[in-house]
Amino acid sequence: MKLSLTPKLSTFLKPSSALPPTHLRRSISSSSLSLSPPPPQPTSPKPKTPLFLRPPIHPATASDLQQWHHWAKTLASSVGSSFADSDNGPDSTLLLRELKWLVDDAVHQEKLENGEGNIRLRVSLEEMYLLWKQRIEERRPFQYVVGCQHWRELVLCVQEGVLIPRPETELVVDLVGEAVEGNEGLREGLWADLGTGSGAIAIGIARVLGSCGRVFATDLSPVAVSVARFNVERYGLQDVVEVRQGSWFEPLKDVEGKLAGFVSNPPYIPSDNISGLQAEVGRHEPRVALDGGVDGMDDLLHLCRGAASMLRPGGFFALETNGESQCKYLVDYMENEARGSFCNLSIIPDFAGIHRFVTGFRK
Repeated sequence: MKLSLTPKLSTFLKPSSALPPTHLRRSISSSSLSLSPPPPQPTSPKPKTPLFLRPPIHPATASDLQQWHHWAKTLASSVGSSFADSDNGPDSTLLLRELKWLVDDAVHQEKLENGEGNIRLRVSLEEMYLLWKQRIEERRPFQYVVGCQHWRELVLCVQEGVLIPRPETELVVDLVGEAVEGNEGLREGLWADLGTGSGAIAIGIARVLGSCGRVFATDLSPVAVSVARFNVERYGLQDVVEVRQGSWFEPLKDVEGKLAGFVSNPPYIPSDNISGLQAEVGRHEPRVALDGGVDGMDDLLHLCRGAASMLRPGGFFALETNGESQCKYLVDYMENEARGSFCNLSIIPDFAGIHRFVTGFRK
């Protein structure tokens, strides 16, 4: 998770796009994978519906919408570079681009025969004022404002209480793709995405595995579990991806020693650094998904300690970290403290060339 919330320049996809092929929506027989009954799961809260999926039931006049848009542009323009100067936040140029995306998601206009438009909104005009005021004055993340994030070929539901998936985390899915290429044993096995958040990585892995394998997605947060299940179902993968609530490996005791692979983007920011993060991140995203303890290593080391007992021989893992020093620490730990358990350990850079990921295999 690189801590920038700059969205991609492409507009958000609509719900009918990027649905998986039919073969990804098939049912998997748990008996064929020799699974024990899963642990009982608590009820999760209902997730919020992203703006672009809401029905356009709020009428508005063109003049009222234009008045709102002028106010919103003025508010965004007044920011200038002040956010960027203070904490590397968005400048007016980016905010104006976000404003266009908000309009694209919120406004539905039907053309009439006389050439005039009948404007309907997916949210009331009063809430449009509130949403944009929150974006500027409270620095609420744009992804929380519209309720979704564009990630790989996906459009994922996100909301407060769920970490917003970052572009560089997309590489985790590519690393899994490389690991299973030409290795049917891994492709057809059981995988886990630990601390799944929105379910982004789990869904990405499921699409890589195709008609093979199965993915477990775990998260301690009931809100994250609810959102992840919503996203899994949107992409028709509920028979492939099973979301379980619990801490890290805890909900996976029934598959201990059977995982073909696991991945995780855990909390890795040192506790003292949280207050200095971009306001969109530090004030609004769940601290439990950011704070990795005094040196940022608490959860990374916990995952390393559990890896050997959870992975089957030849199983693969990929961990996202805060950078080179954490990567080197993990590799040193697995080579020395966990000597004899792992092989082919590698440090992989992200899109910016920063050493970001540690990968390896269970001996």
